Amino acid sequence: MARNRRLAEARGREGERRAAWWLWLQGWRILDTRVRTPAGEVDLVAQKGKLIAFVEVKTRATAAELDYAIDEYRLRRVAAAAEVLMPRYATNGEDIRVDVILIAPRTLPRHIENAWMG
Repeated sequence: MARNRRLAEARGREGERRAAWWLWLQGWRILDTRVRTPAGEVDLVAQKGKLIAFVEVKTRATAAELDYAIDEYRLRRVAAAAEVLMPRYATNGEDIRVDVILIAPRTLPRHIENAWMG
């Protein structure tokens, strides 16, 4: 069981690297990675112009599994963490949002903008 957890952790970290690279190629600047708060964790914090995105990255073994990778509970935790982190990153009146990036082998990342509108 521990081996499976380590493999999942390694796959998740690789997915986060791919997502950060993808965002960078789209003109985003990565401000932080794996930021923990009492409310939850944010995988990536990125900025593009006057927009700060708190990004949840989900990595799955197949593209078909991505359709079930994110749920309301997880998005709520990321949104709660983003609220805690907002004063740290949005210091000049930037807009903020919660995005999701879905990663699977042999596919381009799928970027879901403004995934949480709670």
